[in-house]
Amino acid sequence: MKVACVGGGPAGLYLSILLKRQDPTHDVTVYERDPEGSTYGWGVTYWRGLLDLLQEHDPESARSVEEHSVRWRDGVAHVGDRAARHHGDEGFGIGRHRLLAILAARARELGVRLEYEHPVTGANPPAADLVVAADGAGSALRGHHAGHFGTEITGGRNHYVWLGTTKVFDAFTFAFTETDHGWIWAYGYGYGAEGSTCVVECAPRTWTGLGLDRADEAEGLVLLEKLFADVLDGHPLTARSAGRASAPWPVFRTVTNRTWSRGNLVLLGDAAHTTHYSVGAGTTLALEDAMALATALREPDAPLRDALAHYERARRTALLPAQSAARLSAQWYENLPRYIHLPPQQMFALLGQRHSPLLPYLPPRLYYRIDRAAGRLETLRRVKRRLGPVIARTVQARRLATGDRPGRPGRPDAVPAHRG
Repeated sequence: MKVACVGGGPAGLYLSILLKRQDPTHDVTVYERDPEGSTYGWGVTYWRGLLDLLQEHDPESARSVEEHSVRWRDGVAHVGDRAARHHGDEGFGIGRHRLLAILAARARELGVRLEYEHPVTGANPPAADLVVAADGAGSALRGHHAGHFGTEITGGRNHYVWLGTTKVFDAFTFAFTETDHGWIWAYGYGYGAEGSTCVVECAPRTWTGLGLDRADEAEGLVLLEKLFADVLDGHPLTARSAGRASAPWPVFRTVTNRTWSRGNLVLLGDAAHTTHYSVGAGTTLALEDAMALATALREPDAPLRDALAHYERARRTALLPAQSAARLSAQWYENLPRYIHLPPQQMFALLGQRHSPLLPYLPPRLYYRIDRAAGRLETLRRVKRRLGPVIARTVQARRLATGDRPGRPGRPDAVPAHRG
């Protein structure tokens, strides 16, 4: 099979690796519009489950990824001058540049052609038996056939910016700072000895009140360094890779598609779906997409259409928990005033429980007491697991039936409608 992967990110590179491992006679080319070695962002985060999958699908690249990753088990939340620390599951961070270099080297080793500085648009797709659109949330290939794919893009409420810092966090770090214009917060995680990723987010009123909508890049960084001075320990913040244009402080865009394929064209990773950055799952889901597509293509005599349909069905089902978690996580931050004044241990516990479908519908202190009790009583734990989805579905159905829109002014504890 002749395969063209458009997009040299983790999804496109890893798919090329898997296809060549399955059948070395496959003719696989990866097309990337940017020069080799250029990338946006700093580090990506993932968990043990992904590493196990990488080991299963390609032990060679898995070993290299693990070798160049940093690990943590703790999470720490700073709320003003208060802090709480929690020991949890093992997490990993790796520099995005390093991850791409590992995957590119492995792909070349297996005979994949990598064509950098080779942009592909919907008007000039490569001639191939299979064309894979792995060109991100703003996919040009998908956009050329947006009507067919049924693409919907929904903007979130809060503004965010993706930054780096030379401060190396030893735990997954959350920092919440109160200003005269509301709360602003950061997520920080290390990816190597050279530094950490630092994502900053705030509500629209805070963004405009602090003047971040009008500040130039340098002014904005100075202000953020002052606001988060306690956790940065004097280290600077840096903006996205020089020379790459990006919208300042965008809102997160949730991308969904009615279908993921058109003839021999198929969507992969962020081109097919996006999940809110606060769950740290984007790279993991993209790599899992690549695994599922490679598996679906394993049977050489199966019609391509059937293989692509099988891939889409499998991934849509597998994505449901992550997409639900992402929606709920985004809503938790959009309703931060509901939780921020709780005692530190309670606030941090509910931060960790922000994926729960039950949390938005109970008073936070009551939920915390139930959650603590559920940790001790198996019967209550089972009730809690079952009750959350039931309440969420019931409330959502009522809102859809009555046209009631959550999050209206005058309803301080309302929860915004699910996005995506």
